[in-house]
Amino acid sequence: MESEFKIPASAFLIPVFKEQAESVSFTAGMPGIRIQYLQGTVWGLTPEQIKTRIIEGVNKHTGQPMMRELITKLTAPLTAAEQDMTPKKLDVGPATYTDTEENLHKLFLEKRYTDFLPVVLPTKERVDAMLAQTSHDPDAFLGRMHPGSVAGETWTYTVRHAAIAAVMAGAKPEYLPVILAIGSTGQTAVNVSDNGFAAGAIINGKIRDEIGMNYDLGAIGPYAHANTTIGRAWSLLSINGGNCGKVGTTYHGTVGNPANLINVIIAENEEESPWEPFSVRKGFKKDENVVTLLNGWGILSARNWQVTDWSATPTYSKTVQDIYRLQNPGLFGTFVVLSPPIADFIVSEGYNTLEKFNEFVTAPDPNAKPKMPAGAAKPAGDAAAKAKAGAAKPGAGGPGAGGPGGAPKPKVAPNATSGAFGVVVTGGRNNNYWMIGGLAPGTSVSIDAWR
Repeated sequence: MESEFKIPASAFLIPVFKEQAESVSFTAGMPGIRIQYLQGTVWGLTPEQIKTRIIEGVNKHTGQPMMRELITKLTAPLTAAEQDMTPKKLDVGPATYTDTEENLHKLFLEKRYTDFLPVVLPTKERVDAMLAQTSHDPDAFLGRMHPGSVAGETWTYTVRHAAIAAVMAGAKPEYLPVILAIGSTGQTAVNVSDNGFAAGAIINGKIRDEIGMNYDLGAIGPYAHANTTIGRAWSLLSINGGNCGKVGTTYHGTVGNPANLINVIIAENEEESPWEPFSVRKGFKKDENVVTLLNGWGILSARNWQVTDWSATPTYSKTVQDIYRLQNPGLFGTFVVLSPPIADFIVSEGYNTLEKFNEFVTAPDPNAKPKMPAGAAKPAGDAAAKAKAGAAKPGAGGPGAGGPGGAPKPKVAPNATSGAFGVVVTGGRNNNYWMIGGLAPGTSVSIDAWR
């Protein structure tokens, strides 16, 4: 039996989450929810600092003592507005806009429909030209996406929405099947987490040459139109199709991550790799055009690691193992981007197959010491980030194969876990440099299914 009493309550938040809290309470039908905002985070403060800054502190926004405000919120009767529990929906705006080009560019910026770089306006003619590159119905369901935030609703989007994002990013029509394949997974390029995660994709198959992707010098930099605009289209689809990347509501990266602009797009240098392509390791045939998505911290130059060997004759396999051991266990494992000469060196060191290399790198360290004292608690941020990373699994709870629009079924690779190890080869042969970081390979999807 429902209680006839309505008891006042108050949430505790720091001010940076005010906009997010207002968005959540609005869509949940509680726009008048009572919230007490604390001055700064609690994590890292001593008991004395908590007492001084929070319990005995003053709300700098209102000038009132913190505890006096809280007592008022817990004792004052609920107003009529606070008792209104009618669910509400966010306004996503009209389907089309008509105005001058200058005004439309201003509108896109004001409404946060962009990544704040200039965009190509998605006119009907441009979108239709993009859609001509796929056999799928423009209004067919493509995917559903959630920003990983309590403030974010799950949005669904169509093939047309992806084509619009592709036009805005400046992509050529022939890139659309790759963008559709990425969009079909439902993985966001812009994660809400305070950590400022990065996203990436590995592309295999002949399509790399068909659309002019770069897998030589500067392979993962912004030095090829295809690589750059495909990555940017993914972010724009996440923003406008998946309700992601809205600072203050569905994005809270404390420092942020510049990779979110064009993401880490890797066309594998299959021709220069001594091992089988990444897609083949995921269960696809060698000639299939495939994209595999990545999620994690991103990558760093290998020279930045304290264990890097700068001797005259370095042993690269041992350096990779040392780095793996240094950063594991970790949230996203270890992901290595090797240039062709480094891959050749590793083969010459006795690892002619990736199975052998993987076994060597991930072998238990006999001299390892516990990373953390027994019973010690991890910072809350790690647990929250892990939950967010796993919360938005591609296709979870939504229509996949056989769903609206006949979306092709993606081949889903096992989710990487702490301690996972991955390798891809790309780049040129001008010097012995390579990259390594934390990225977890996830869903692998056929690009050809979206032609």
